Amino acid sequence: MTTANPLLDFSGLPRFDAIEPGHVKPAIEELLAQSRQLVERLTAAAIPATWTDFAHPLSDGIENLSRAWGIVGHLHSVNDIPPWREAYNEMLPEVTRFYSELGQNLKLFQKYKAIRSGAEYEKLDPAQKKIIDNEVRDFRLSGAELPEDRKPRFQAIQEELAGLAAKFSENLLDATNAFAETVTDEALLAGLPEDAKATARAAAEKAGTPGWRFTLHAPSYGPVMQYADNRDLRARLYRAYATRAAEFHDGASKPEWDNTPLMTRILELRAEEAQMLGYGNFAELSLVPKMAESPAQALAFLRELAAKAKPFAERDIAELRDFAKKELGIEPLEPWDAAYASEKLLQARYAFSEQEVKQYFTEPVVLAGLFRVIENLFNVTVKPDTAPAWHEDVRFYRLESSEGALVGQFYMDLYARETKRGGAWMDEAVTRRRLPAGIQTPVAYLNCNFSRPVGDKPATFTHDEVQTLFHETGHGLHHLLTRVEEQGVSGIHGVEWDAVELPSQFMENYCWEWAVLQDMTSHVDTGKPLPRPLYDKMLAARNFQSGMQTVRQLEFSLFDLLLHSAFDPKGRKSVMDLLQEVRREVAVLFPPEWHRFPNSFSHIFAGGYAAGYFSYKWAEVLSADAYAAFEEAGNPFDPVTGKRFLDEILAVGGSRPAIESFKAFRGREPSVDALLRHSGMIAA
Repeated sequence: MTTANPLLDFSGLPRFDAIEPGHVKPAIEELLAQSRQLVERLTAAAIPATWTDFAHPLSDGIENLSRAWGIVGHLHSVNDIPPWREAYNEMLPEVTRFYSELGQNLKLFQKYKAIRSGAEYEKLDPAQKKIIDNEVRDFRLSGAELPEDRKPRFQAIQEELAGLAAKFSENLLDATNAFAETVTDEALLAGLPEDAKATARAAAEKAGTPGWRFTLHAPSYGPVMQYADNRDLRARLYRAYATRAAEFHDGASKPEWDNTPLMTRILELRAEEAQMLGYGNFAELSLVPKMAESPAQALAFLRELAAKAKPFAERDIAELRDFAKKELGIEPLEPWDAAYASEKLLQARYAFSEQEVKQYFTEPVVLAGLFRVIENLFNVTVKPDTAPAWHEDVRFYRLESSEGALVGQFYMDLYARETKRGGAWMDEAVTRRRLPAGIQTPVAYLNCNFSRPVGDKPATFTHDEVQTLFHETGHGLHHLLTRVEEQGVSGIHGVEWDAVELPSQFMENYCWEWAVLQDMTSHVDTGKPLPRPLYDKMLAARNFQSGMQTVRQLEFSLFDLLLHSAFDPKGRKSVMDLLQEVRREVAVLFPPEWHRFPNSFSHIFAGGYAAGYFSYKWAEVLSADAYAAFEEAGNPFDPVTGKRFLDEILAVGGSRPAIESFKAFRGREPSVDALLRHSGMIAA
């Protein structure tokens, strides 16, 4: 290892070509020491409690630590090989301890409170005021006001929770990777699309086995559940997927990967943390920095939506059961039949299949279409750029203003890999802020798990995957198009959790616009764009089973909120018992009793959505209503509305409450009507 540690080089973009696991410990230890010295210096009595002397230098001074640790966390997510896992886990407790100490430092807290109540506060700009307000709130939530003898316990809880979250993710990834089903008789693959078979064949060759190899990663698992005629194959994969990281050890899972005890412990610690801070439960604590005012308000919102959606969901499931029985000879309809029967019903009713549509969404044309949407909406240009990356598949781009100035940059890592965590997510590499030398421009990561190209053809995406790509890009734009120059509320920083999905869900609407799709499609074999009759069928099918999909999301949201507000982890009722109660209230399709959904619910046990999963639905109301402004203008690219969305929502970041930003854009409070209309759930 060279003496110049690339993790300590903040002069430009992360040096992914040079950073190695061995760099983590020395770099993070050095940055922790520097940050502690800075805190020591700034909390001295001689340093005035002002923005210039105290608040700004503090935020500026510890940014290097969060940047370096952000790179380490990113590499742990996208390249989870043993050396990176060890390097990350070795320093995780140290980093957690530092931020926990910071949040409990009474001297820091006193200085922020002094600014908040001092004469200078009124002279600060809105972004600076918001940072001070957020800091005072966050200190309270971090235990700064706890008695000194209680602080070590609070800190120990934070460290243990961070370790448990990392372990939850690792168990799930290990259990997912451990399972593979190899099929040697091609007749058993009837119904599977050719590209799914080609991917499975390539996986078998890579593993050195004959036949076709299927795994529990989404690009492999999804097509089997949706298209495979062989019911036994679907049932076996479903069982393996449903019992990942659970107590069953048939096949691939191991006892040490069981997430059940981790969930109980996480819930106990969260309850204890909330109690220490004077809240009735963890949900109350979780909602303090969110738009929703109380667990009761969020629960009422979810139940009101459930009451409107459930009749549509019941109609959907009755239709599906009837079709499966009469047309497919499947009775009773089991959960491993649902995606398969739904696909067949979709084809029968609308005379097209997702597979047919997928052939038109070739990767280069989709990306070009996405970039055109960004350019037309927000008056910027997207250009290819170069930077060192963590994998050969990663691409890098820059956003430029209409005058040619650099606005921001982003990495795109689109394909699934065994060493990459599942799902899709956006993260930040660099945040926009003002430095003495000028503006530090923002940089984002956009990560997905799509199928890679096979042979000499480009990758093709399902329409769902295209929506996922637009969704993550929406988060990216929120981060990249900010004009705020103070780091604490720049981009996605300081935005309420239940409003952070607004730009991402807003962008998904463009995947349904004919003007966009004409330019964004090119058949993988013929090069022809999506035909209008096929688009019309897609549009007619847009709300296919939207009732069922809505109650499924409401099931997850209610389960999460009740788990953190009305559940005793030490009581007689289990996590699964609570989930069954929620299902009896809202669900229409019930999985088998051995299904262990909570064991893989990373969003709430490892991903920051604890008592916040409802924010997807909450933000859907905001995003549907925001998009309705373009519909009312009669043009999805209306320049006046686009500029207002940029100015009032994206550019302001977290510098003012999200509800104020929404009202500034829309001119009124949000309404649920647009969401119900877009989802086809307004009774005719």
